[in-house]
Amino acid sequence: YADFFISGFNTLTGLSLPLLHVALPIGISFYTFQILSYVIDVYRGDVTAQRNLIDLAAYVAMFPQLIAGPIVRYADIAPQLKHRTHTLADAAYGARRFILGLSKKVLLANVLYELISAYKSAANVSVLFVWLYAAAYVLHLYFDFSGYSDMAIGLGRIFGFHFIENFNYPYISASVTEFWRRWHMSLGSWFRDYVYIPLGGNRVSKAKWFRNIFIVWLLTGLWHGAAWTFILWGLFFAVFLTAEKLWYGEALAQTRFLKHLYVLLLIAVSFVIFDAASVSDAFRTIGSLFGLGGLPRSDVLARYYFDSYSGVFLVAIMGATPLPAKIVRQFSEDGPGKKIMSVVEPVVLLGLLAVVTAYLVDGSFNPFLYFRF
Repeated sequence: YADFFISGFNTLTGLSLPLLHVALPIGISFYTFQILSYVIDVYRGDVTAQRNLIDLAAYVAMFPQLIAGPIVRYADIAPQLKHRTHTLADAAYGARRFILGLSKKVLLANVLYELISAYKSAANVSVLFVWLYAAAYVLHLYFDFSGYSDMAIGLGRIFGFHFIENFNYPYISASVTEFWRRWHMSLGSWFRDYVYIPLGGNRVSKAKWFRNIFIVWLLTGLWHGAAWTFILWGLFFAVFLTAEKLWYGEALAQTRFLKHLYVLLLIAVSFVIFDAASVSDAFRTIGSLFGLGGLPRSDVLARYYFDSYSGVFLVAIMGATPLPAKIVRQFSEDGPGKKIMSVVEPVVLLGLLAVVTAYLVDGSFNPFLYFRF
């Protein structure tokens, strides 16, 4: 963050202090928060200090989720460092979860990223193309990040560790408040327990309550990166979370479809800010979503990509809901369906693994998005 603050200081003062150009290791935000949770919990007396350096290092450098989460707390993992039960069922579950996560990343997130790249390299765009980009980025980010979390949880289970869930179908949320209970849950609970509640949470005066919300979301934005776009992204959510609690949250909850459209629209706008190279670019793209800037409604290129990626969008939209998992669960509960699934599931998983491997061999390198954080 040094260069961010130095640049800001130079802008305010007109000076030209040299930037440090500090190179950061990937995933530093994740394991920094893990170490902080250990230090804070020991300080509070919630856990005892770990005297074994190997066990502490194993917690800090837990390779399945070291790079991109979920953020694991020491209190949750400490007993597992000493005593774990290894079973064939856990190993099978872990392998299944890993393959599904890898498939999310390679077959959905990576393919959607091709559309995002096409949008960013296009000389001219239309309103339709901007909406295709926004929708692709919303789905890409979800499948990229939740795919990694699935892989981390699966790998951990193979080694006997039970990591917390990080996503719970966030795009079916009926409010922004609910969205943040379902999206990146380990980060939200971390800020709640180590920042929001210690500041007093909502059990303070209204002015301090607002202060607490904005502090948490300012820090949430900064956690993602040292840029004004991330700060704006965090404060964007602070504004709408506060507005829901104060004004229209209860009225919105009474609507049937409007609440879901409202959330999806805000999420699309928020992730446009998240992905923007600068604040001005963010506002320009948001304006384009709503027909500002003199863009045509549609063009040949946008219609081509709409037709080409409609199947991927359909699969991704369905995969972002609990419907596929519900169908599989109901089909495999009892009777002949359970026997059929015992054969079909491993065949499908092996098929997915083969297809993913072919994509990885044939495709270009496309790292997980959250490595950068």
